[in-house]
Amino acid sequence: MTTHVFIDGAAGTTGLEIAARLAGRQEFSLIALDDAQRKDPRARADALNAADVAILCLPDEAAREAVSLIANDRTCVIDASTAHRVAPGWTYGFPEIVGRDAVANAKRVSNPGCYPTGFLALTVPLLRAGLLPADWPYTVNAVSGYSGGGKALIARFEADPDIAFRAYGLGLGHKHVAEMQAVAGMTHAPLFSPAVIPAFRGMVVDVPLTLSAMPSAAKPDALRAALEAFYAGSRLVRVHNEVPEELLLRQSDAPRDGLNLHVFASTDGRQVRLIATLDNLGKGASGAAVQSLNLMSGLSEMAGLRL
Repeated sequence: MTTHVFIDGAAGTTGLEIAARLAGRQEFSLIALDDAQRKDPRARADALNAADVAILCLPDEAAREAVSLIANDRTCVIDASTAHRVAPGWTYGFPEIVGRDAVANAKRVSNPGCYPTGFLALTVPLLRAGLLPADWPYTVNAVSGYSGGGKALIARFEADPDIAFRAYGLGLGHKHVAEMQAVAGMTHAPLFSPAVIPAFRGMVVDVPLTLSAMPSAAKPDALRAALEAFYAGSRLVRVHNEVPEELLLRQSDAPRDGLNLHVFASTDGRQVRLIATLDNLGKGASGAAVQSLNLMSGLSEMAGLRL
């Protein structure tokens, strides 16, 4: 059976990468609009209602508008914007955390943010196991390739090669914070320090912890073992045991949909750094959407993904 898919916002970076992952797959038929139709509310509404699954690659307000244009109870939605990530009635599209059946049976799925993907992959299994306290004030340091900022930021970085580092979210009100806190079930909003570097894709998410100051925190080996057990059998998430001298993001990094997790500890075990590396356009955006689409269509969740 063919699943009809409409990517609303198909001309953006996330939409283009989703389409690339679906190219040549006979299970899906893409509903396409030309440039003029993309801005026509009637044409968009027709496409949304004709789709079995609509994938929204839009700004938040446009995503909410798109949902309001759906006038049937058949069309499923995967929203890659921030609009519905903590909204009632929406399933969080992180199958490894919420369960594959929950995503497969959902009508409304919110795609996780790129930074929260790394943060939640590291912390949720440990919080659920009681190995880290939920009421600790966590800190998140992260860097991303500039493609995560959309067309305007892409154009800015590519027009100005002199930019070496961009720290932002300096008002401490980044839109990902609510998502991180709610999905992790943390008492305190994490202190989030994001930055952008002059690489097109790639992301490092770093959660530093002083275990010796944290009540009931487990030892580093126990943290690593819990992550390994939680993601056992996953082809997308890998927990590493080795301790390299460095972790690198490269300008030449190819698209990928995997997620790598690390637990780096001091020799006395009093401090650790939980670090996730991923492609912000892969498991952090387009790859995650395709993973959910596969599950919602009754297919192998790995189909079309890039390892």
